[in-house]
Amino acid sequence: MAPLLGAGARPAKAAEAAAATASQDGPDYYPPLLTGMRGSHPGSFEAAHALRDGAQAPHGQDTGESYDLVVVGAGISGLAAAHFFRARASSGGRVLLLDNHDDFGGHAKRNEFNLGGRTELMNGGTLEIDSPRPYSAIASGLLRELGIDVEALSRKVEHHAFYDRLGLRRGVFFDAETFGTDKLVVGLDALSFWDGDSGVRRTPLREVLNAAPLSARAREDIARVTQGSRDYLPGSSDAQKKQRLARMSYRDYLRDVVRVDEAALKYFQAMTGGEWGVGIDAVSALDCFGFGLPGFQGMKLSRQSIPAMGLTPAGYLETGGSSTLHFPDGNATIARLLVRRLIPPVAPGTSAEDVVTTRFDYSQLDRPTSPVRLRLNSMAVRVRNIGGAGARAVEVTYSRAGKAYTVRATGCVLACWNMMIPYLCPELPAPQRAALHSLVKAPLVYTSVALRNWQAFKALGVHRVYAPGSYHTTLRLNPRVDIGSYRSPVDPAQPILLSMERIPCKPGLTEFEQNKAGRAELLATPFATFEREIREQLARTFGAGGFDAARDIGAITVNRWPHGYAPEYNSLFDPVVPEAQRPHVIGRAPCGRITIANSDSGAAAYTDSAIDQASRAVNELLRA
Repeated sequence: MAPLLGAGARPAKAAEAAAATASQDGPDYYPPLLTGMRGSHPGSFEAAHALRDGAQAPHGQDTGESYDLVVVGAGISGLAAAHFFRARASSGGRVLLLDNHDDFGGHAKRNEFNLGGRTELMNGGTLEIDSPRPYSAIASGLLRELGIDVEALSRKVEHHAFYDRLGLRRGVFFDAETFGTDKLVVGLDALSFWDGDSGVRRTPLREVLNAAPLSARAREDIARVTQGSRDYLPGSSDAQKKQRLARMSYRDYLRDVVRVDEAALKYFQAMTGGEWGVGIDAVSALDCFGFGLPGFQGMKLSRQSIPAMGLTPAGYLETGGSSTLHFPDGNATIARLLVRRLIPPVAPGTSAEDVVTTRFDYSQLDRPTSPVRLRLNSMAVRVRNIGGAGARAVEVTYSRAGKAYTVRATGCVLACWNMMIPYLCPELPAPQRAALHSLVKAPLVYTSVALRNWQAFKALGVHRVYAPGSYHTTLRLNPRVDIGSYRSPVDPAQPILLSMERIPCKPGLTEFEQNKAGRAELLATPFATFEREIREQLARTFGAGGFDAARDIGAITVNRWPHGYAPEYNSLFDPVVPEAQRPHVIGRAPCGRITIANSDSGAAAYTDSAIDQASRAVNELLRA
């Protein structure tokens, strides 16, 4: 590790003046309570788009600040990088984290509401600790260090069957535009393959399907796919079946091999959106088998993938996946635990349970005397090595409140969206820039709606709805999770939060082209449009239960993520090449004193990947 650059020195007056006007230092600054347009909110991306469109990075005012490490991006990967650096660097060192958003956590966003005198929480992004593979020793070790015992907490805090015990079921909303008439069918558990058996007796599928506005053939096809046991590729070996399934979409498999009706295809179309950010037309049938989607029960497929043939992954079925845990605010709890560990004055407490309800003091995030500082609303616009190939320092320029500032550090970890890095570091080799540009993230929207009560849901007997043709395709009452002093509502007369998920994909295009089109749509859609669509959809879905949008909706938070899920290998569109030749591996190569993290660089849209990539990037920097 190179010598420290001015460790312990107070920043220059220019930096103090900039910090003095920062909104995050105000006593009332608390972004989790903000409603309206969140996620990639106005003010968080304009400087980046200007670089994308050819603007020159501004010359920043030298703050005089010097750090051992600057981290660009204060999501879980960036926060983990700061943590690992502090733990592994011989002297701990001084660290500055820069983030373009007005809150830390990246996609692990916390939505907080005060409803009837109660604090209600929901994830505005990353839902939970969950992965199609077991967490690595690095990732699981970090969780344990933060006080998260996943299996013990899961047994203690989650109430999986709460709504079942109330007599509430899952349902499907068939909209008139797609299926000819509006109809909520309760008891049709279209997404039940994602959850464990609650032990509640279910009405037979074919009986429930009789209430759906579908032809007899479409109803029978849905039942056949969901419960059938036919081998649709007889006479083929396991490897041959997997080769075929890896090269056809789930839609093509259902249409051309299973031969389901077009109306049934519309029913299945949105089932993959929540996991991959696209519909069944752009996800391979093999991936859908690995995830546990229906239609493969009679295929006798093994649970093993065949990486050499590009037949990956078998996902949860192959590995069993990781242990799972949902905090009331999703993985924002992990981000909060990391921030509290890095900057202790920000919040009292010592456990993963007490952090859930602790109000953070954002004015403590960027104190001059702190060894770790976190600067929000600060968009990095230029990162360069100082001194060429043998560089021993890095200069980082960032934009804040319309002005540019420059800091120096011994090293820098770029834990931001990887496709943005070529604009920040034009000195990178052309093949690396091209690889990074190709890492297109999947757009998505997580909407949190504060309801004054949930009596309409009780009247209809439903708590979660799959709506394959609607604006938001998944709607669910907030899961019941009691942890520490946090208590979820248990009475339908109490206020509650409703989660709605929108995936702006464009069926018929390749995955990345759908992602680009969806991103453009999200950035062009004002909050007023979201609000109108939300109110109309909820009225149409739950109106028969007495729901009144004007009366029952108290607040709306739209978490817009034009750059959402990290790009993953897709056998429909990506060539079969060795791991070392894949774009995310080429793109994450270190450059002088600059290394690259974020889940993008692991080609896996999961928190464990974000943590693992942070660890790798820090190790590369310490070895440089």
